[in-house]
Amino acid sequence: MELNGIKPSQGAKHAKRRVGRGIGSGLGKTAGRGHKGQKSRAGGYHKVGFEGGQMPMQRRLPKRGFKSHLLQFNAEVTLSALERLDMVEVDLLMLKQAGLVGQLVRNVKIIKSGALSRVVKLNGISATAGAKAIIEAAGGSIA
Repeated sequence: MELNGIKPSQGAKHAKRRVGRGIGSGLGKTAGRGHKGQKSRAGGYHKVGFEGGQMPMQRRLPKRGFKSHLLQFNAEVTLSALERLDMVEVDLLMLKQAGLVGQLVRNVKIIKSGALSRVVKLNGISATAGAKAIIEAAGGSIA
């Protein structure tokens, strides 16, 4: 390979579309813009969602649903994640350091998903009824 032999791969480069350059080019006269109307004019266009004055779709449809901004402060941890975590006493700071919950999280709840076969003591962390039963059956506690 020589420097003077380097060229782009086949189909990587193509000629720019030259509009308004005569009838023979296929893009002469109206330059692919059709006849008259707002879209044929220079600088003439409309905002996204505009339907010519008709009530736009995003305003015709009803507003629905709600997402609380407080959800970013809540997190869930599964029993199987606790099983992999090699700690007897678990609190919020340890879960953050292990990367199981985000740094913004304030409230953590253990959910019943997976199995737990070792003793785990939870400090300042809540659990669902099913998860609490499994943790206490394994010899752990929730404080």
